[in-house]
Amino acid sequence: MRPTRDQLLAARDQAIPEVVAPGLDVLFCGINPSLYSGATGHHFARPGNRFWPALHRAGFTSRQLRPDEQHLLLAYGLGITNLVNRATARADELSTAELRAGRDRLAGMARRYRPRVVAVVGVTAYRTAFDRRAARVGPQPERLADSGLWVLPNPSGLNANYQLADLAAEFRALRESLLDAH
Repeated sequence: MRPTRDQLLAARDQAIPEVVAPGLDVLFCGINPSLYSGATGHHFARPGNRFWPALHRAGFTSRQLRPDEQHLLLAYGLGITNLVNRATARADELSTAELRAGRDRLAGMARRYRPRVVAVVGVTAYRTAFDRRAARVGPQPERLADSGLWVLPNPSGLNANYQLADLAAEFRALRESLLDAH
């Protein structure tokens, strides 16, 4: 059920539950929840967000999951968190300090849960949080704790630089890198 306007407004600054467990293949890390995600409690929940279709088309899941099925990701060896767990209308409402604190929190999660790869979904936020101005989509040269570090494009429908097929190709490159590592 779609949140009402009042529910969306009430979702500002709300946190949403992380989907995480020890030993994941990939811990996906969004920038922060949208108001829609804050209102529903589900990651990448806003209609038009292409995370779930890209994940499936890349071969990570056997079918396209809905945001309210996010808990099923654990069975696929996948999880989701955010750099900043505070719902906003736009990611540009986050400060550099918040994003950098999110990087430190994410490093702590990587140490605790030990995913094979942490995949930050949003290159601009990654550049700010990790102070890597020239970073590009794909594998990163540094590690986060003992985890590999990867950057994926932001799947928001507002990201016109990547169509769904392009997003799926970037997600697929990550999945194939995991297979090559075995």
